Amino acid sequence: MFTMRGFFLVMGFFIISLILLLDSVNDTSLSEESFNHTQSADIKKIDVSDLAYDIDSNPFNISYTKWTEKWWQWAYSIPWDTNPSYDDSGKYCDKNQNGPVWFLTLAYQHSVKRICNIPENTALLMTLLNSECSLAEFPFLKNQELGVCAKSMQDHVIGGNASINGIQIPNIQIYRIQSDVFNFTLPENNILDLPPQTTQAISDGNWLFLKPLPIGKYELKLKGNIQTMTENETNTSIDKYREFAGPIGWNYTTTYMLTVK
Repeated sequence: MFTMRGFFLVMGFFIISLILLLDSVNDTSLSEESFNHTQSADIKKIDVSDLAYDIDSNPFNISYTKWTEKWWQWAYSIPWDTNPSYDDSGKYCDKNQNGPVWFLTLAYQHSVKRICNIPENTALLMTLLNSECSLAEFPFLKNQELGVCAKSMQDHVIGGNASINGIQIPNIQIYRIQSDVFNFTLPENNILDLPPQTTQAISDGNWLFLKPLPIGKYELKLKGNIQTMTENETNTSIDKYREFAGPIGWNYTTTYMLTVK
């Protein structure tokens, strides 16, 4: 029988839960409000057309292509529960980040707004949709076929857009690049849901590689676009691994509220 004592216990639990929920919402709102009311960098004083590295450049004495391989190695090295690709708030944006380049990701099946602090003099490499095929995902393929596999997925991408503090970054459609064969290692609880292992892969993707930004606040918006797929295409065997390794589902706006300091 439901007693008055039980009623008050239930009501007390409900009130406590509501207070905790409101505190969580307020914390998020305060973080964004704090960011928005802090002076942003005057991006108009920066030559936006010169913000991105050329695709044939060698940032920090490493080729653009090799940096894209490092992006995949970084992304796959982080377990599912702390992986920045599945983090809506940005609390894991510094996970496994080190050296002169930090990596940024898009979000899966919904738009997100992430708050992230970036060290001064740090470049930013981000995907505007990319694809990857490995022997772990497709053991029936030969090494030379991995590139064909990645290209077949990436060919569904039809461009994208990026802006910083509301100003469009031009010519981003030119930054498509296919990697050489490279290795990556999957840990326990990895985002491909495969046994831990080291495997070989080839990637194909649209990228944006920004030079270090001056100290300040920036709102960086990213979105890649994909063409409409036929029912036959979405039912292919490749689709099993498209959740992370391909562009499908990642074509939503991702906003980074960056503080460079």
